[in-house]
Amino acid sequence: MPSPASNPGGASRMRRRALLGTGVLLVLVALAGLAAYLTRDNREVSKPPVARTGSGSAPSSAASPSGSASSSARPHGLPVPPDTHDPIAFGKAAAAALWSYDTRAYSRAELLTALHGWLTAESEYADPASVDAVVPSPVLWKEMAANDQLATATVYEGHFPDSFTRALQANPGTITQAYVYAVTVSGKQSIAWKGSPAGGAESRVTTLAVQCRPSRSCALAGVMPSVAP
Repeated sequence: MPSPASNPGGASRMRRRALLGTGVLLVLVALAGLAAYLTRDNREVSKPPVARTGSGSAPSSAASPSGSASSSARPHGLPVPPDTHDPIAFGKAAAAALWSYDTRAYSRAELLTALHGWLTAESEYADPASVDAVVPSPVLWKEMAANDQLATATVYEGHFPDSFTRALQANPGTITQAYVYAVTVSGKQSIAWKGSPAGGAESRVTTLAVQCRPSRSCALAGVMPSVAP
C-alpha cells in the first residue's frame, strides 16, 4: 500500500475531506451519516439505469412514470445554480440538477464542469468528489448516449433534517463558522430513451450540505452518503 508521501493527490483529497467533515461536524453532529461522509470512498452510489435498444419496456428498476420526459423533447441545457440565500430552495434546485441529464445535448465532461460550478469557492468545504460520484461513469455515459437517454427531475419537497435542527437548537452559534446547512430533498427522476419515450421513473431522496453565508448566495458543499430524515 503506497504511503501518503508517494500519493500526494490522494493525501490532498483526504485532507480536503477531513476539513469539510470538520466544518460540517460543528453543525451536523447529530447526523447519522457523517462518519460515512468522511470515509465515503467505499460507499455504493446509485447509477441511472441504462436503456437497452430493442426493448420496449422500462428499465427493471424503474416504476411507471407520471409525466416523464419524452426523448423527442427539446434538449435540456446544462444546470445553472440559482441566486438565492435560502438553503432549502438551493438544496431543492441542486437535487434537481444532480438528478437530471441529457446525453443528447452535452458530454459528461460538460455536465461535470457545470455541476462543479454549483460548489462553494471555499475549497476547505467543497467536495467535488461527492458530486462526481452521482454522475454516470464514462463507460455508462457512452452507453446511455448511444440510446439518447435523458432524465428530468421533479422535486416534491426539501427540509432541514430533524437531527440537524436539534443540533442547531442546542448550539446555534456553531453555524456561524462555516454556514453549512443540511438539506434533505425528495422527488422523482423520470428517464426516457430512444425507442421508449414513455420511459420510467424512480423515487429519489438525498441529503446535501449547502453553504449559505450571509454575504453571498448559497452554494453546494457536497452530497451526503446517507439520507438524514
